[in-house]
Amino acid sequence: MVVESDGYAALVEYFVESLSVFSSTDDKIGSETIDELVHELVASQIMVICEQNKDMPQKLRFEVMSEADKVVSDLEEILSSVWHQKPTFSQINFLDEYVGLVKNLFDSVVSECA
Repeated sequence: MVVESDGYAALVEYFVESLSVFSSTDDKIGSETIDELVHELVASQIMVICEQNKDMPQKLRFEVMSEADKVVSDLEEILSSVWHQKPTFSQINFLDEYVGLVKNLFDSVVSECA
């Protein structure tokens, strides 16, 4: 579906090329860790996808959720050294942008499958 696509591979490559964002010594903000932030961002985008596609077949809905779990696992693996740290402002912005790009991939796949 999404995780095995060329688009997702390109996004992972983009993420890896941008890892310098996560070596920042800027002030950490908020009370959430990167782990919690990623889970929240992905969950909220999946909820938006489901809300936008109310007639999505249940099988496809479960596939989307399963793929979202894989995305979180990939991010956890890539960010393992900072996963339990609080993010900086630039890290929050980058993660928000990245998860938005991943959502665009899901949107494309869901529209093709629905």
